[in-house]
Amino acid sequence: MLVREARLPDAPHIAQVHVDSWRTTYAGIVSENFLAGMSYEDFEARWHGWLEVEESVVYVAESPSAQIVGFAFGGPQREEDYSAYEGELYAAYLLREHQRKELGRQLLGAVAKGLATQGKISMLAWVLAENPSRHFYEVVGGKLLGREEIGIGGVMLEEVAYGWEDVRVLIPFVR
Repeated sequence: MLVREARLPDAPHIAQVHVDSWRTTYAGIVSENFLAGMSYEDFEARWHGWLEVEESVVYVAESPSAQIVGFAFGGPQREEDYSAYEGELYAAYLLREHQRKELGRQLLGAVAKGLATQGKISMLAWVLAENPSRHFYEVVGGKLLGREEIGIGGVMLEEVAYGWEDVRVLIPFVR
């Protein structure tokens, strides 16, 4: 598997991973109507925009057959209450069949390295509390910082924040 910086032509493939990952990860957590209403086309348009944001860092995991099977996306931290953290991991998803193969660590390390290159040494990540992969962030050294409620599809869900004071500890995950 190859982890590389995302490019604009990757947008439709990242969108497909994004939607498919949400549908498998959040089945039974997020409303089925919300998940069914997610479309590749909508997310492709979003990804075209996100990939053009200068301060964003986006990496993809690519199979030997050049299929994108995962991504991680970060940039400047957006939460006023956590202003001590400079960067933020906005999203990281892998197709279910590619999870637990070290790709998550590599993608996280790539985002950490990209943020550090921009001078952002600390990082925050928000994760749904019921996300079955939530403990991955603890395993890779994330410190539980807080909780808040977020509305998704008309339902209030709990999110938890994890933080790294120095993202450089994650860079060795990059291969």
